[in-house]
Amino acid sequence: MGFAAYPIYCFNWVMQVSAKVDYGIRALLVLAAAYDGPETRLLKSEEIATGQEIPFKFLEAILTELRHAGFVISQRGAVGGYRLSRNPNNIALAEVMRVLDGPLAAVRGLRPEAVSYHGSAENLSDVWKAVRVALRQVLETLTLGDILNHTYSPEVLALLENKDANVSRPMFATE
Repeated sequence: MGFAAYPIYCFNWVMQVSAKVDYGIRALLVLAAAYDGPETRLLKSEEIATGQEIPFKFLEAILTELRHAGFVISQRGAVGGYRLSRNPNNIALAEVMRVLDGPLAAVRGLRPEAVSYHGSAENLSDVWKAVRVALRQVLETLTLGDILNHTYSPEVLALLENKDANVSRPMFATE
């Protein structure tokens, strides 16, 4: 299983990035590119929405969540807008994903250690725990700054260099 350096959200164990997470991280990357400390100029949500082709109303709701979680600071008015609340090198993708979509890995809405199985499936929860650890190894180590600067850890680079990084698998394997 290769993880591209892209946020991954687990729901019913189909690896899928929600639109909310995708839009939220893209908006934060725009703000991260403009980041210049506490005096960073504010960016209008319309500018972010247009530049990233994100539906404006959806982006506004996401930015509100990100503001409540402390990732962004906003100011109202004619000169208002948004900016990051801290250095992009200190914002891990996992933090953002948890705020926008909840736990990185869930099985039927439960954390992997909370599920139990019987009979031939009794060891399946071990697999779900391993998947969670793998997600954490990528998403807790990558920051907005890493993505902007294309500076990935050796572990992430190894995943990206894996021959499977750009290969999709068919839905069902045939013998």
